[in-house]
Amino acid sequence: MSKKSKIKVVETNDFIVSWLRDYATNAKVNGFVIGISGGVDSAVTSTLCAQTGLTTLCVEMPIHQHSSQVSRGREHIEQLKKRFPNVKNAETDLTTVFESFKKVIPSHEDTVKIDLSLANTRARLRMTTLYYYAGIYGLLVAGTGNKVEDFGVGFYTKYGDGGVDLSPIADLMKSDVYALGDYLNIPNSIQNAAPTDGLFGDSRTDEEQLGASYDELEWAMLEAENYKKKEDFLGRERDVFEIFSKLNKANKHKMNPIPICIIPEFCKKK
Repeated sequence: MSKKSKIKVVETNDFIVSWLRDYATNAKVNGFVIGISGGVDSAVTSTLCAQTGLTTLCVEMPIHQHSSQVSRGREHIEQLKKRFPNVKNAETDLTTVFESFKKVIPSHEDTVKIDLSLANTRARLRMTTLYYYAGIYGLLVAGTGNKVEDFGVGFYTKYGDGGVDLSPIADLMKSDVYALGDYLNIPNSIQNAAPTDGLFGDSRTDEEQLGASYDELEWAMLEAENYKKKEDFLGRERDVFEIFSKLNKANKHKMNPIPICIIPEFCKKK
């Protein structure tokens, strides 16, 4: 189920950079702010933004972060600053904010739910921080989600890393992101690292959380788009297709527009 990217990297890179520049110009902003995680998605997104020539602010927001994620993020930022004079960086350590938050919320006997809620809280604290920087410097928050995460399995936090102004790589499969990363000379330490959301303060990978690799999920997403069903597969393929289908259904609330209660005419005064 290994997937190879089908995009033309040069054309795709140039198209996204032009799209970003045009969007920012029309919005009359100074550039972009991106949360840097030490992963390939944020590295590619920030490099795309940097190529616009507009202000590109890379922000590190550690919360009890694993040291490997911190070092990869810093390596990328330093490389990017050397390549592009419009790149700036900032670090806001949110660990004390996170710990203060934990002290004022009620406890619960379900530790699994607590862990997940606190993981999502980390993402929402980071979103709030990015919008603070965006507000004071006149920037747009650039999302770092890819197509598999954003529209396949919904592997992101609503109003956390899903809270952005624009999504430059959300129509790219994970294999496409890696292809762009290679073209853009993203550090090998990032390209070779196992993807992780970094929300639990440890080194658990996305694959461990999702139950399937991105190659497998990308395959399943394409098969689902071709109207295939689990009965069409056997063995590991069937397992992966079921994982994808279950996550896609459970996370539709993230992908679909927020439900609005439309008031009917009979409720209105004549």
